[in-house]
Amino acid sequence: MSFAAGAVTTPPPTEKVPLADAEPFCNSGVPPEWRDSQTLEGVTIQEERVCNPDNPADIAVFVKGTNNVSMQTLMDTNLAADAITMSNDMDGDGDPDHIIIKLEIMEINGHSPDFAGVVPTFDIAPGIRPGFWVFAPKTRDMSTKSFASAEANALLRMPSPTIRVEQGDIVWLVVENTHYFPHSIHLHGVDHPFRDHSGEGNDGVGQTSHMDIMPGESKTYVIKPRQPGTMYYHCHVQPHTHIPMGLAGMFVVEENRPNNWVQTFNVGNGQVRSPSKAVREKYDREYDLHFQSVDKELHRMIQAANDPRLIARAMNQEYDITDATDDYFILNGRAFPYTLRESIMVVEPNQKIKMRVLNGHTELLALHTHGHKATETHYDGVEHNPAARVTRDVYSIAPAQRLDLELNTTNDGLHSFGSGIWMFHDHVEKAFTTDGVGEGGSISVIVYKEYLDEKGTPKTHGMDLTPYFTKQFWERKVPIWQNFAGDWGALGLPATAAASSQTVAPAPSQAQANQSAQAASSPNGSASFGNLLTGILLGVLGYFFYLKRNFFIPLAHDAVARLKRMK
Repeated sequence: MSFAAGAVTTPPPTEKVPLADAEPFCNSGVPPEWRDSQTLEGVTIQEERVCNPDNPADIAVFVKGTNNVSMQTLMDTNLAADAITMSNDMDGDGDPDHIIIKLEIMEINGHSPDFAGVVPTFDIAPGIRPGFWVFAPKTRDMSTKSFASAEANALLRMPSPTIRVEQGDIVWLVVENTHYFPHSIHLHGVDHPFRDHSGEGNDGVGQTSHMDIMPGESKTYVIKPRQPGTMYYHCHVQPHTHIPMGLAGMFVVEENRPNNWVQTFNVGNGQVRSPSKAVREKYDREYDLHFQSVDKELHRMIQAANDPRLIARAMNQEYDITDATDDYFILNGRAFPYTLRESIMVVEPNQKIKMRVLNGHTELLALHTHGHKATETHYDGVEHNPAARVTRDVYSIAPAQRLDLELNTTNDGLHSFGSGIWMFHDHVEKAFTTDGVGEGGSISVIVYKEYLDEKGTPKTHGMDLTPYFTKQFWERKVPIWQNFAGDWGALGLPATAAASSQTVAPAPSQAQANQSAQAASSPNGSASFGNLLTGILLGVLGYFFYLKRNFFIPLAHDAVARLKRMK
């Protein structure tokens, strides 16, 4: 039989992987009226056409404070009675100027001493639960949704919430350290004095400003920001681990306007349902977009033990971030496809949308918008000269940097290409993946309202997204194209029994293939084996003579000398 004929084998049949029960695209179970525009406690709340909309009661309390709403509205939230208090219209412009904000430090997807799982749970994608620490508004109830559920309540999630205050407000930011490690808050880019009025450090850096907040203690940071803009806040204790663990968020100082009640928290980020007056003067909608990355080795540490000493040793003495690689890439706490449930940007034609973007990654973010070219208006909270602004479809943003963008949906071929479902994402290619599996990561979409159904599900026109909503897909068990390659199944999975008996050899070079073909077609092909054997024997003899060279070389010299004498 010729070599060419022998290389051909019967391919194994295609084995179709049956999918386990896939999650529905939208399983939030929230009252549908939560998505509607409405007025509650005098607060105008914009519609939010997504699967997981904000609770309108939360929005009302975030705007008016826990002390300025009815008991019924407060009880419709999980907020503590002193989570946000607002008082003292000191400048007489119709809104409060003394704001007290209370934050807790909470753990999600952490070790449970009572059962094998983690608690409270927060999935970034189907079946994926890295451990996190987050700043969260002070709550009055359990960390879970109920006694019967291990799922985290709606206020306890990634990312740490965006905090909004008004320019010139006196803000007391109270951190109640409910965690087992020391922590702090550094107000990155936010106008604040190095020391407060009592002489205590106010910069959140233990080495230079004020001792870290120890477990069970609290610390009040006092600020009166003079400049508006998109800023940042984060823990400054062991920041190489505490920031990636989730202790970071946007801090927005809004421009001062009369009778301006701003939305103090945007939990989960995404759409700001009650934008400030300054934003509404220029924009139809506003979105907070917090990009982050996760090294699963770091985030597993709080799932391996619940002894703070063991976790501290693992994080501070054994973990080396210089050897770390990011595995999960998330937008507003979720990875694709969960990003489609709550972090889509819903637009309509001829609108202007304000985007506040924070790069919470450990590396560069390359933000790309399909179908649109956005215009940058601010970097790190500082307004860019209007004459020097640029319009582009990829923006490079360094870690910790903030970028304000204006998205114009006018269909002019520059700012917008027209209605549709347009992806936006980090164009660093590994950010397209979830633990190396694509498509995943921080992908989301700009959706024109006509492409949404009543639950906020985008009416896609391409692939069936069902496999993405299964754990199997992210466990690398599902051939993504198995249902799209026809009956022949060329892009499915080779049957297990047949595949296990085969190995895939590297392809030979063209020269090697030609030589093999010539040898196989030669009538003296059997001679090739003899030549090979002869070569091996000669090689062995040569090696033997090399090893014994000290014995044979003198003999050779003597033989040469005898020949010369004979001549």
